[in-house]
Amino acid sequence: MFDIQYGDKGMIVCTGRLDAAQCQKGQVFLDEVMESSTLDFDSLEYISSAGLGILLKTQKRLAQRGAALKIVNVNKHMHDVFRYSGFHAIFDIEAK
Repeated sequence: MFDIQYGDKGMIVCTGRLDAAQCQKGQVFLDEVMESSTLDFDSLEYISSAGLGILLKTQKRLAQRGAALKIVNVNKHMHDVFRYSGFHAIFDIEAK
């Protein structure tokens, strides 16, 4: 299961597992984001390559507007995924 919604102070809170089966839900939400935003991954357990793809698509779209995504509260495993995929150079990422 995966959930994405606005939390405190406008932060976007992601919970559960962002895998191929849940990407549509994430994409629909992120398509509405039009300005720099922070994603809170404190309760995100897993992200697949499909999940990384929607983050990259959103980041590219926002960059055209001079905006960007920041990702916070990333656990060690997901931080490794971002680093190995090279996404640490694309996103501003803060580990837990």
